[in-house]
Amino acid sequence: MDRRQFIGSASLAGLMLGLAGGGSATAATGGRLVPPALNKGDTVALVSPSSATDEPFNLQLAQEVMQALGFKVTTGAHFGARRGHLAGTDAERAGDINAMFADPAVKAIICVRGGSGAARLLPLLDYALIRSNPKVLLGYSDITALHCAIQARTGLVTFHGPMGTGSWNRFNADQFRRVFFERELMQYKNVADAGDELVQRRNRTITISGGKVRGELVGGNLTVLTALAGSSYLPDFTDKILFLEDVSEAPYRVDRMFSTLKLMGALDRIAGFVFGECTDCDPGDGYGSLTLAQIFDDYVKPLGIPAYRGAMIGHIAEQFILPVGGRVELDADGGSLRLLEPVFQGRARK
Repeated sequence: MDRRQFIGSASLAGLMLGLAGGGSATAATGGRLVPPALNKGDTVALVSPSSATDEPFNLQLAQEVMQALGFKVTTGAHFGARRGHLAGTDAERAGDINAMFADPAVKAIICVRGGSGAARLLPLLDYALIRSNPKVLLGYSDITALHCAIQARTGLVTFHGPMGTGSWNRFNADQFRRVFFERELMQYKNVADAGDELVQRRNRTITISGGKVRGELVGGNLTVLTALAGSSYLPDFTDKILFLEDVSEAPYRVDRMFSTLKLMGALDRIAGFVFGECTDCDPGDGYGSLTLAQIFDDYVKPLGIPAYRGAMIGHIAEQFILPVGGRVELDADGGSLRLLEPVFQGRARK
């Protein structure tokens, strides 16, 4: 899923240094908040916070997916709208999200797709309403803007995972059931897949720096997250485990964004680091560019914190459903994340 968001100039980075902790006060005020658990038969809402869906049939498929998972389905008033590349005006898209948090019949909010435009909604969301009506929010990519802002302003745990119009293969459907219906204390470890190779190549994790650490998850899409730098919509990174992914970004752009994270002080605050997939991010000119491995060596390895890359997170067919704000243990040598505490109201199932 293609999306681009503008990252500011080097002069903005200097401003960000003083504002990097801007969201921490509101996050501390809101505290950690978990949503009610989901059950089959509940009503879920499909909303479009970002780009429009150009094929109307995909909107029908998204509804059928939710029904196949066992839900009743309602939709935002503008989930099929269009204004340029966006799914309606900013007021319309934000209004749909606010309305679904306010509706007591709706138990979860599922984003139809990403793309671009969710960051435009952040000043228009009713964070007091969201804090008073915690619910499951699911999406990834451009939805990172919502995950970050809601975490910063309310402390609500949200979920980084498949979109309504995305792939709902066996792996993703199983993840959904285990996370939301079974309420497992999940262990997120890549599925071994050697295929016809003598040794496994696909789904391999690579340790950047070994060790184990515990902390709350923050993160999402690298481009979208760094585009929020200097705003009050980023959560506090102190002692957090940062997970990132991206798609269709040249390594020089990835390097620039990691430089932004360094300049704003985020990298120096985190306790652990996980990188998923950077899909279609290969250098176009071979050794005329830094590789992703070199970028991790430059920015992450010197931190001396547990860190690994290659997790099943990102713009890939099979992806983990991660609780943003959930407390986990990161094992950089084993290439895994393990959920330590329930992320729903009520008891978790082990």
